[in-house]
Amino acid sequence: MNGKTEMPQRHEFRYPNETEDYRVARNALLKAERKHRQQTEELARMRRSLPLGGTVPEDYLFVDRHGENVSMSELFGPDHDVLVVYSFMFPTEGLPCPMCTAFLDGLNGNAPHLHPHASLAVVAQASPEELDAFATTRHWPELRLLSCGGTGYGLAYGGEDRGGNQLPMLNVFHRSAETVRHFYGTELFFTPPEEGQHPRHVDPMWSLWNILDVTPFGRPSDWWPRIDY
Repeated sequence: MNGKTEMPQRHEFRYPNETEDYRVARNALLKAERKHRQQTEELARMRRSLPLGGTVPEDYLFVDRHGENVSMSELFGPDHDVLVVYSFMFPTEGLPCPMCTAFLDGLNGNAPHLHPHASLAVVAQASPEELDAFATTRHWPELRLLSCGGTGYGLAYGGEDRGGNQLPMLNVFHRSAETVRHFYGTELFFTPPEEGQHPRHVDPMWSLWNILDVTPFGRPSDWWPRIDY
């Protein structure tokens, strides 16, 4: 035993030239990863079992990047009863949030895979012209961007506070024959994070941080995504 705690073997696969110390530590980590996977599945089941939330108070009227009016009910389209809406921190006559931008870069790539299952929209306080110009530079052909300026959507669903500050929130809505209701929001953002930790309310949907988490140095403590590199 050599004073080491033996961990059960989980499978027969081995990497070239791995040491015994590596395998013992990896087996311990694998046990924790399996537990985390089980917890992730349990969280997903808990989300799916949520009762429907409150009725959406109005059929918010947004303006798309081409200047066309689009109501919230229209965003569902003819084929979906689920609508996912991300609040993009992009104030009018201001700068877009680099963190939101990095998240939306990845969401744009995944959007075609989401389309068979749910409608997807991105709303921001920025004007349609500002959204169109920025989306063009980012090459976001798959994202439906809309201006929510002048509506009460952001304040109602966590995309801004009463001081007008922009907040990053993702909300899910469900449409039935009778009405549209809120289903889920990433309100973990509003809970205090652990000491020294950035709020991680959309991390499970964000490949950037999940990939960094499996590297030797993890997430850099003094680095954040940028608009340009």
